[in-house]
Amino acid sequence: MLRIVNIENGVVQGLPAADPRITSFKGVPFAAPPVGDNRWRAPQPAADWDGVLKAYDFAPISMQAKTVIDEKNIYTREWSVDPDIPMDEDCLYLNVWTPARSADEKLPVFVWYFGGGLQVGHTAEMEFDGERIARRGIVVVTINYRLNAFGFLCHPEMTAEAPEAPANFGHLDQQAGTQWVKRNIAAFGGDPDNITIGGQSAGGASVLSQLTSPQNEGLFQKAIIQSGMFTALYPGTRPPRARRTLAEAEREGETFFEFLGVSSLAEARKLDAVYIRDKSLEYKGHWGTVVDHVFNVGSAYERFLENKRWKVPVLAGHTSSEFFSVPKAATLEQFKQMAADLFGDAAGEYLALCQAQSGSLDEVLKQASVNGIEYAIRVAAQANADSGADVPLYYYNFDADIPGWDNPGTFHSVDLWFFFETLAKCWRPFVGKHYDLARQMCNYWANFIRTGNPNGTDATGEELPQWDPYTAEAPYGMVFGDRPEFAKERPGELMRFLVKQYFKAAEKVN
Repeated sequence: MLRIVNIENGVVQGLPAADPRITSFKGVPFAAPPVGDNRWRAPQPAADWDGVLKAYDFAPISMQAKTVIDEKNIYTREWSVDPDIPMDEDCLYLNVWTPARSADEKLPVFVWYFGGGLQVGHTAEMEFDGERIARRGIVVVTINYRLNAFGFLCHPEMTAEAPEAPANFGHLDQQAGTQWVKRNIAAFGGDPDNITIGGQSAGGASVLSQLTSPQNEGLFQKAIIQSGMFTALYPGTRPPRARRTLAEAEREGETFFEFLGVSSLAEARKLDAVYIRDKSLEYKGHWGTVVDHVFNVGSAYERFLENKRWKVPVLAGHTSSEFFSVPKAATLEQFKQMAADLFGDAAGEYLALCQAQSGSLDEVLKQASVNGIEYAIRVAAQANADSGADVPLYYYNFDADIPGWDNPGTFHSVDLWFFFETLAKCWRPFVGKHYDLARQMCNYWANFIRTGNPNGTDATGEELPQWDPYTAEAPYGMVFGDRPEFAKERPGELMRFLVKQYFKAAEKVN
């Protein structure tokens, strides 16, 4: 087994995982600490070290709101269980799980970006244990990155200092970590020319940002976007934050500096990190992706629709109960007016579809809702099919029965337990069917990571249910319920109408 590895900055030693055929390397630096003069700066090269770096433990997590145990919060119950987890601004570290016995095996590589709204989250979350995926012959890498004000604050002085990298430091951390993988993963038995990037929620949106950045030619060969595509559906629904311009973000940065009590970047870099964290929480800022015209040259989602992305296979999906978009109308008359404003001559058809779905117009305001992420994915999948790029996109809907006293449904992020196959770490009373589903999902993901096609055999030796790409003629996807089932059913009439209207509106704009 590969327990000791020689990489670009020195020698690193790992430990056997629970399965001793897997070696884990935790807390490996991929960039210099982003502190002092490196705060609010693109990641800089890591320093060399002498001797053997013992990569036995996760590094401290990025600066973020401290975990507060609150049993009423489903995410606290599920993952945020350690209020004393170490936290530090010095956070640019990654973790590797490898099944390789030698450095010449050229195994496929999976690089993971965690979610958390770009405000919270970390690689030490228990569901992100890479061991089970590594058992499938995959080298798994999870990358930490800067968050919130530390990762996404902008300011005119930052732009003047480094116009080649003025913003999106958290995304640049992800990029630098992936570039580190490209340079070093062969030493862990991985293939630097067979890299899949993946993420969920803000991590999935980060994959979309990397997928559409002009800087990333040849950096990865496949992409997995889980619950990470977003676009506004109804007026008043939350628009993607990636539309912020650099100028807008700079103005907010100036306001925040005033709130911090500093008048220059040099002064701000001398402030204590905990002070900045606490003041940012008091300020209630929500910093995120910025259109800086360097790393991010426009809305990542819109660039995907325009086929302005790296042409690699994509696997994308969502859970069945997350982020429903509901019309923001207080009365039926307001709802009718909204329909007229949105759909013009097609407003009558829309109202009829809503009535058919809800039973009566009186119930429309409650029932005229759709899964916002499903909508965004179906629009993207249709655009991909129409582009003629001949790039496969595999679509899924996670619709499993999730047990527990809280009757949670398929809430946002619950699928993480399944495709990482880490159900045994969860408090929920999962039973045999859940473990079967997790094994099969993990197999699908591993197959896609390996070849760009999720199909293959289960551990039982049986063929997994066939999963075909999403096409205009066959807009189908895999449904992960009690078992995987490829649903050859078209989306509902209301969803089809909304997707069609998206493209009609786009034609008018163009």
